[in-house]
Amino acid sequence: MGSGKSTLGRRLSKQLNLPFFDLDKFIEEEENTSIAKLFSTKGEIYFRQIESDILHRFIARDKAAIVALGGGTPCYFDNMEKLLSSEHKTLYIKASIPTLSSRLMLEKETRPMISHLTTKDQLNEFIGKHLFERAPFYQQSQSIVSVDGKSIEEIVNEMTDLLA
Repeated sequence: MGSGKSTLGRRLSKQLNLPFFDLDKFIEEEENTSIAKLFSTKGEIYFRQIESDILHRFIARDKAAIVALGGGTPCYFDNMEKLLSSEHKTLYIKASIPTLSSRLMLEKETRPMISHLTTKDQLNEFIGKHLFERAPFYQQSQSIVSVDGKSIEEIVNEMTDLLA
């Protein structure tokens, strides 16, 4: 969350002339509601199941595409296992806690997982805890791209090189 997956995915898809899908946006369209509303009305487990089902449909596709996953997607059910056993390439878009915190503080009201946090210290703690818990999944990615201190163009070029 906040690493720039969607922004980078859109730019990468243009550079590679491939379709782009944001998994969260796809879920919102399919469910005809926002992620925040899904969390509040049906709960995280329901959301994670829908997320997993849709991810598995993307994995089964024969056509190449750029897909930005949610930050928790690789960590639930057998999602990471399915990704790694497929022919698809996985990139972990890695950002430091300070980078993530400064980005997310500006948009936390629109993100159900962090909307309740009121201070930067709480946000930093939340980010640190989640990165620690999720690191074993993220580290399984075939490639890791650090975004700290880099322009979007630099990151997209690096990603393009990794996917070539």
